[in-house]
Formats: sequence, C-alpha cells, structure tokens
Amino acid sequence: MPDFSDRGEVTRNAKFTTRTRLLAHRRRLGDAERAAAARQVQAGLVDLVRRLRPRRMTAYLPIGTEPGGADLPTALHAALPEGAELLLPVLRADLDLDWAPWTGPGDLAVAGRGMREPTAPPLGRAAVATADLVVLPALAVDRQGVRLGRGGGSYDRALARVPATTLTVVPLHDGELVNALPAEPHDRPVHAVVTPTDGLRTLDGAAPR
Repeated sequence: MPDFSDRGEVTRNAKFTTRTRLLAHRRRLGDAERAAAARQVQAGLVDLVRRLRPRRMTAYLPIGTEPGGADLPTALHAALPEGAELLLPVLRADLDLDWAPWTGPGDLAVAGRGMREPTAPPLGRAAVATADLVVLPALAVDRQGVRLGRGGGSYDRALARVPATTLTVVPLHDGELVNALPAEPHDRPVHAVVTPTDGLRTLDGAAPR
C-alpha cells in the first residue's frame, strides 16, 4: 500500500536527492576508470559463478554508467557449468519484470529505457524465483542490504518473488556501498555486493537464511 504520510514523503525526497547525487558521480567517471571497474567487477562475479555453479541464474545487461560492462552477460554465461541457464530481464508495460534466456549477444533487441532484451520467448515473472543466483543493478547499497534503484520499482517486485535463501548480489562502483540509505516498507534487501576494489562482500545485515 502506498505511504501517503509526511514520513513517506520525506523518505521519497531523500531517495530522489541521493539518486541525483549518485548519478552525477557516475557521470563524472572517466572512460578508463569505467573500463577498469568493469573488468574488476566482472572478475569478482565470474569467480562467484564458478564457485557456486548455479544451474540457473539471472543477471542484466549494463547500460550507460552501470558497472560491469556491456559484455557482462557473455562473461557470466561462459563461467556457468555446461547446460546451465542465464536469464535476463524483459521489462513489461506495467514496469514489472519478465525473464528470458540469454542465447548470445546477437540475440538481443532494443527495448524501452535504453535496454536491450533477449529475443527468446519469456518464461514468466516467476522465473526469477527458480534461480540459484540473482545478480541485479542498483545505484547504491547500504550495509544492511538496502538497495537504491532508479525508482521504477521493477526489481523490488522481482525480489519479492525470490526465496530468502537465494543469494542476491549487486555490482557497484567504488564508493557506492554506504552506511545507510533511505528505505520504504516495499524495499527488498540484497545479500552481497561486488565492487572493483573489494570484490565480493557479504552484508551482515542481510545474509541469506
């Protein structure tokens, strides 16, 4: 249920201000710094995939200043065990997320909001609940696992379908793991982050049960 209280309005304003600051910081990153960060983040995620050996995982195709690089799905798919499946999000008209198998960089179509999506038939919104590992974007995450997205609520809805025992991981730039973020009741915490300098870091306040 939407929060129409003064407190809810204060939280939403705080989120807007924080998003604006974080996006401005990402835009100031130079091309060389972004490329180096992408390589380091990819290496951390690939190492995680090789250790966990998930049979199905979800990820996304980074766009613009998002960490991980445009070839992140290629790197993750190559690290999966034979026969395992990588799902990427498909944005629905209601801003919820469906999921479709990634079958290669040539099988992507231009979609809304600057995204590119798999051309394979989507498997349904509940497909994310069957993943052994969920990699998802954010602008920042705090040490309790609260993530700050772009405000559409797509991943909050997707995370609500993910079992509490499934590892959820967010790639970040350095400086985007912070002490605290404004949060609302619908915000879903994540379990870990990967940053260029520190690699994989599990968040004590949101460890999977």
